[in-house]
Amino acid sequence: MQLVSRRRIEVLVDAPLARRIVALAASVGVTRYTLMPTLGGAGEGGAWADDQISGAQAKVMFLAVTTQQKAESLIEALTPLLESHGLILMISDVNVVRGGKF
Repeated sequence: MQLVSRRRIEVLVDAPLARRIVALAASVGVTRYTLMPTLGGAGEGGAWADDQISGAQAKVMFLAVTTQQKAESLIEALTPLLESHGLILMISDVNVVRGGKF
């Protein structure tokens, strides 16, 4: 079995902004991704939870696995939004099977 190195990008984002993250990703060639709902957490601003009624604090996790070059382009595209929109951006190296899928 051959493993291929790729980059994993995770972005915790307010749900209404998720479409913008998806559009930015597509603009740099990252077209395969997963959006995952979140239940809650705690950060610099304290604890938060998705109340399931108003969705006022709803967040989603954008997850993509891609090449080094596309990851760098996406990180550059996301950088202006990190502070202004309170994004949490995590990047890690991963090994995948069937590297052509990513």
